[in-house]
Amino acid sequence: MIVDARGDRCPMPIIRLARAAAGANPGTAVTVLWTDAAARHDIAAWARMRGHRVVGEEVAEPADGHQAWATTVLLGGAGTTTAATLR
Repeated sequence: MIVDARGDRCPMPIIRLARAAAGANPGTAVTVLWTDAAARHDIAAWARMRGHRVVGEEVAEPADGHQAWATTVLLGGAGTTTAATLR
């Protein structure tokens, strides 16, 4: 599942991620495309607090001349406590 939040400012990437995750099953991978630098830390914090796991980050296709990244979150189920740290 892809959430394209390129060009969105905080907190919209997280709000869009949360909406997508709400209707998804545990084990679903959600990739968020983003340009706002705050999203890197916000996505990791959101995942940790909700029992999900960040499983990857890579450079994505730029949007409107701005560098973009793609962060993938693996949705967990009840009782999942795994967290990831991004640098």
